[in-house]
Order: sequence, then C-alpha cells, then structure tokens
Amino acid sequence: MERNNLYPIFLKAKNLNVLIVGGGNVAEEKLTFLLKSSPDAHVTMVSPMFREGTIVLAKKGCVTLIKDVYSKQYLTGKHLVVATTDVPEINVQVWQDCRAVSKLVNVADNPPYCDFYMGGIVTKGNVKIAISTNGKSPTTAKRLRQFFEDVIPENIDDFVKNLNEYRKTIKGNFEEKVEKLNEFTKSLVEK
Repeated sequence: MERNNLYPIFLKAKNLNVLIVGGGNVAEEKLTFLLKSSPDAHVTMVSPMFREGTIVLAKKGCVTLIKDVYSKQYLTGKHLVVATTDVPEINVQVWQDCRAVSKLVNVADNPPYCDFYMGGIVTKGNVKIAISTNGKSPTTAKRLRQFFEDVIPENIDDFVKNLNEYRKTIKGNFEEKVEKLNEFTKSLVEK
C-alpha cells in the first residue's frame, strides 16, 4: 500500500524570501494562496508579463514584481522557489539551478521536480490545517479543504485562546499537564 511520506511543516513566511517564476494564471494562483495563508510573506515574482490580478495582489502585500526573463541570479537570497511558467524547459532549468544551490523548489504540476507541495489549507484564527494528497490529486485536497472549512466551528479560535490561558494555570510536571489538557480537550473529538 502506497502512503504519503511527506513531512508537514508550518513555515513563518514573513521570515523567508520566496521567488515565484512566472506571471500567468498558475503564478497568480500560487501567490493568492500564499498571501491568503501568510499575508506578511516576502515574495518576488519574475516574468516578462504579469496578469492584472497579480499586479493588484502585489500592491496588497510585500510583493516585488520584476519584468524580466528568469535567470539564476534571481535565486540569490531566496529560501523557497516556485516555478510556474508554461515553458517546461524553463521550469526544469529553475529546478536544476535550485538543486545546485540547495534551494527548496516546487515546479507547479510536476511532482518529480518538487521538494514540497502547496496543499489545501484551512485557517480559522490560530487553527490551521494543511491537507496533502502527496501531489496525486489537488482537487481532492480542495474538496477536503472545503469540507473542513464547513465543519470546523467559527469560534474554534476562542476555544484555543481559552485553552492557552488554562494551560498557563496548570500545575505539575509535563505528564500531569498533558493529562489535564487531554481530559479538557476530549470533547473536541467525541462523537
């Protein structure tokens, strides 16, 4: 049986420099979801052209648009790179250049050339759930995201904040604190 061996992490995008190579529909989609999840992300986009929607989005965030063709010089100082052009050779070149300098890269819609996937994300205040289908079905990740957006209550953030305050008042060693928190949160998963 095949399984998903990806290791999920939550990145502080405001502390990272992200490069998106491309300016078309896919680039705009990647930028949209990145800024939706991390509005304070630092993003540079390189492309000979940008969609009007991308230009509008860039003005709302910390996004630099550079009208130029891709060159490996644009990798300098970047932590994450997303290649979204409609020219496969350029995307593969981006991947090769990233591999040569140990940059994490995602070539959109091309799993063999991805160090990471940008999965479905559900955000309700401080609660964030990331969904991965191991690059097999973005549509399934989208549907699961919609499902979780519907079933997770809007007031979950209030619960998390209250639980954080309660956690500060608990006395005892680590195991005792975990046991008390587990008892307190059991109602979240009871049917």
